[in-house]
Amino acid sequence: MSRILILFIMVFNSLFAIDATMEIIRRSGVLPIIDVGYILNDNANKSVATRIHKMLIGDLKVSGHFDVHEGENVPSGAVNYEEYKTKGVHLVAKIATHKEKNGIMAQLYLYDITTGKEAFSKRYSVNQENYYPLLAHKMAIEINDYIGAPSISWMEKFVLISKNVSSGVGQIVLADYTLTFQSILISDGRLNIFPKWANKEQTEFYYTKYLARPTLFKYNIQTRKNEQILSSQGMLALTDVSDNGQNLLLTMAPSAQSDIFLYNIPSKKILQLTKYSGIDVEAHFIDNDQKILFVSDRLGYPNIFSTGIDGKEVVEQLVYHGRNNNSATAYGEYIVYSSRDSNNEFAPNAFNLYLASTKSDYIRQLTIEGVNQNPQFSVDGETIMYIKHTPVQSSLGIIRLNYNKSYLFALPKGKIQAIAW
Repeated sequence: MSRILILFIMVFNSLFAIDATMEIIRRSGVLPIIDVGYILNDNANKSVATRIHKMLIGDLKVSGHFDVHEGENVPSGAVNYEEYKTKGVHLVAKIATHKEKNGIMAQLYLYDITTGKEAFSKRYSVNQENYYPLLAHKMAIEINDYIGAPSISWMEKFVLISKNVSSGVGQIVLADYTLTFQSILISDGRLNIFPKWANKEQTEFYYTKYLARPTLFKYNIQTRKNEQILSSQGMLALTDVSDNGQNLLLTMAPSAQSDIFLYNIPSKKILQLTKYSGIDVEAHFIDNDQKILFVSDRLGYPNIFSTGIDGKEVVEQLVYHGRNNNSATAYGEYIVYSSRDSNNEFAPNAFNLYLASTKSDYIRQLTIEGVNQNPQFSVDGETIMYIKHTPVQSSLGIIRLNYNKSYLFALPKGKIQAIAW
């Protein structure tokens, strides 16, 4: 994020590995051209091969680091380096796939045309066919790593999605960032909402289930253990987990009005961080978990504020743009928040995402049209994931901040209520 205003080509030039291929890219100031094809020795594997091929092409395009040429069925074995050189191609990727009894095996061959050598070949496998997007994401990450470009490891992180499937019924789904892979984790006929990862390994997550009163659970994906943590009158939403996994930020309303609470897991103690007669919600850790940002209506409309984690610090206003800012996230000095851009009494209002600096007057609009909410930064601060609602569909959005690129991945059925990345 510290280089968010620097032109992409400067980032590209400074981070590329020093080899023959990248020297050419550095001098020419253009993206490396990669030709991506698949090897088809058996028509029975064509469906899998073409799906992985399409997903890999999409990943490389989303990275912003390649000029992708879409090859099709290509021969196995060595490539004709001179032929590709005349076409200006820098890299060639070939994918060979094989359906196995318990999943898919895929082999990636990457050739560096400038050096005239095979860069690497690697085998990947998954034990279920519907996991095939994960193969492509891993391939894209390792091709990207080969050229020394900024990491795109966020592509292989799972996304938790809570979606409304009918009135009072919500599912929690495990998905990849394109929503192509989806696996239902929680679906018991109740309203299950507000999922948050419990650890960086993505093996456990928290969520709220509505029983006699809102109740917080922790679910282990590997063991399927479902552990009840606590419950509260009114409302209960876990909005963030500290980096060490020891502290939770909760929005609760035990006395009618919602406030922010800090729950320490080892001690099981709850500390109230805000005590306001109005609405305080949507808290997130910032400044190495020493402060929080949250949404409050203490100006007469929702806006973004911060305070300390001891409940004693003065509340500070963080955002000075917009009149209805109802969700936010932060990375370093930057905040991305959702702000209402229309005031329609009889029609849906537009909420757009904005990027702002806490150290300057810099503001940048990131989305247009629809209802854009629940922004979340990637671990490196270069990518934003968010929810976009339009009258016709609900989508997961990706914004590549340094490249001015954005992508939408529609949910086929249902409406996304919340995401955790």
